[in-house]
Amino acid sequence: MPKLLIVESPTKAKTISKFLGKDFTVLSSFGHVRDLPKSKIGVDVEHGFEPTYTIPTDSKKHVTELKAAAKKSEDILLATDEDREGEAIAWHVAQVIGLDPKEAKRITFHEITRSAIEEAVAHPREINMNVVNAQQARRVLDRLVGYELSPFLWQKVRYGLSAGRVQSVAMRLIVEREREREAFKIDEFWTIDALFDKSGVSFPAKLAAIGDKKLDKLDIKTQAQAQQIVDDLVGKKATVTAVEKKEMTKAPPPPFTTSSLQIDANTKLGFSAKQTMALAQKLYETGRITYMRTDSLNLAEKFLSEAQTFIGSAFGKRYATGAKRYKTSRKGAQEAHEAIRPTDVSATPDQMKGTLEPRDAKLYELIWRRALASQLPPAVLERTAVDLLAHLYLFRANGSTVVFDGFMKVYQATKEKLLPPLNQGDAVATKEIVPNQHFTEPPARYSDATLVKALEEFGIGRPSTYAPTISTIIERGYVERDENKKLFPMDIALIVTDLLVKHFQNIVDYAFTAKMEKNLDDVEEGTIEWAPMLEQFYQPFHQNLESKTKELNREDIMPDRTLGTDPQTALPVIVRTGRFGAFVQVGEYSEQDKKDKKPKPKSASLLKGMNAESVTLEQALACLAFPRDLGKTPQGDAIAVAVGRFGPYVKAGEVSASIKEPFDPISITYEQAVELLRTSAELKKQMAQPLAELGEDPVSKGTILIKQGRFGPYVTDGKTNASIGKKRDPATLTLDEAAELLEKKRTGKTKSWGRKKKA
Repeated sequence: MPKLLIVESPTKAKTISKFLGKDFTVLSSFGHVRDLPKSKIGVDVEHGFEPTYTIPTDSKKHVTELKAAAKKSEDILLATDEDREGEAIAWHVAQVIGLDPKEAKRITFHEITRSAIEEAVAHPREINMNVVNAQQARRVLDRLVGYELSPFLWQKVRYGLSAGRVQSVAMRLIVEREREREAFKIDEFWTIDALFDKSGVSFPAKLAAIGDKKLDKLDIKTQAQAQQIVDDLVGKKATVTAVEKKEMTKAPPPPFTTSSLQIDANTKLGFSAKQTMALAQKLYETGRITYMRTDSLNLAEKFLSEAQTFIGSAFGKRYATGAKRYKTSRKGAQEAHEAIRPTDVSATPDQMKGTLEPRDAKLYELIWRRALASQLPPAVLERTAVDLLAHLYLFRANGSTVVFDGFMKVYQATKEKLLPPLNQGDAVATKEIVPNQHFTEPPARYSDATLVKALEEFGIGRPSTYAPTISTIIERGYVERDENKKLFPMDIALIVTDLLVKHFQNIVDYAFTAKMEKNLDDVEEGTIEWAPMLEQFYQPFHQNLESKTKELNREDIMPDRTLGTDPQTALPVIVRTGRFGAFVQVGEYSEQDKKDKKPKPKSASLLKGMNAESVTLEQALACLAFPRDLGKTPQGDAIAVAVGRFGPYVKAGEVSASIKEPFDPISITYEQAVELLRTSAELKKQMAQPLAELGEDPVSKGTILIKQGRFGPYVTDGKTNASIGKKRDPATLTLDEAAELLEKKRTGKTKSWGRKKKA
């Protein structure tokens, strides 16, 4: 009888099956096989918070297959991921296939390679119930908060809202940052920038001091002050008064953990946390990198040895200075786990580019370079600071050169800023002195990278939770991304955050949430029991919720705000919050008015970037003025600026165009609108013209055309459309290939229309 090895991912199963012989059957559970029910809370709060698990409909087929395979197997190994979720999946699988969890054989590995799999199979262990209980505790805790607090929000604020232990804290961070930005006072300041020359080499410098007074950023506040300095320097010679050279070493970065990978991938590649984790999962399951959910900086001795061999061969002995071991400073980190690294250090990014999709290859290169850099020696830099005096004004020029690149051989951290040879007493030529205007900037909105970093610093969330947390608050409509992919809160986020901060402090308190994370870690370590921990949280939370449900109403939570008077009607302009967000309204509309079927007052939604607590009367009146009439096109069609379901747009006749950055619907001009409409009409015309005609579709008998759409090239037979995808060149697509794409779109199955392959 064959042995059965169960993993949670079909991709992982496919990779592992290559390493195990025909004695093994490798099957996938396709993720969790059991979960709390969707239709009810599924937790017995009266009896030790006992959860009730059900098999979701989507999992029943997989469970049946696992049960059948288990009956035919003499030995069963549970090989799910090595974190809490993986341990819990192994336990659930054991339960559903009738395997005693105490006798179940559990195996784990940090990477999917032949040696790692064979080693794991040779040394199975028991299911770790402390880890399972930590996962159960988190699941139950999140269910209690979500299932009890969300209906409260539906009743008091808006249907469909959700609250969560980590998501609500992340949302609070974003809301508080936005309010900091709105409260920020912008100040004007000026810098004096010079360009000097020595022996034909130009170099920049900045004004650093006037006489004995070192300049702060805001010391030069006006253009007049700046110009006075420039005027004072006309015809004045500049002399080098000091040259300071300092050699410094820059340590290599540690290898990636989950959070630092998400931060770097967001900063360097522009990937969201969700994209990063999806790509990393693929790289892990296909055997390219080690497990991607980790907070450990540990590296396997085998990798350390192989890395030094590779470094010596690729870069020379000067770079192979010995293995470097890192320890994480965070309490509770799993040092038995590994940092994220390539499974084979000799598989360079250049070698992998031909076998990976472009985004996969970019992330792999980032991981490979970071892991290798962690094993290279420090870089040695020479920093040079030069002071130059012109009249009473001291300028500072800074430069740096790389003496020894060290880890920067593969992981660039500093660019050279060269200065010409300068010595004290040297005269330099002044090429220009320029005053430059600046304005202080408010704190930046959170990116995925900075939000993950903030959550990690507060001790909130764990490696597996960062990406889904950000995705959840976006999907729930609390947060959107701006034009720079930064996170900003919608009106509803401000309302819900204020409600939670005022009435459910623990849910959004940074220290309390971090303490709950620590409690879950303690459950995993076996130092506390999970049921009493949940009891301590739940009773005060539930009592407070019951109290607030009785005492609060919608008007307490979302009061109307009068902005001023409408100059046309002399009625008050009011900002309110409704089912679909904030809007402005002219005049009151009472329940009696509704009963009397009086016409509803004029109203308009707020534009993107506006919110209920900061919108001004001027902005509100601009929103109420839509649709705006901009005149007529040269062809005689009236041009209207309006706001629809998908945002602001301009329309003339049958042609319309979205209004996007840098334009806005309030200030867009006639000329700008005409240009947008012209571009839209040309694009529509281009998209209507087929790129190629391939022939008759064998199923529909329609003519197959290749066309260019909004999201790229596609094939169509007049009824069905199918994307060609990024990997294929439309110019080389054959009739058979196009017919296959259309058939797959129609049925979800692939059928070959070409000649049969030889057996």
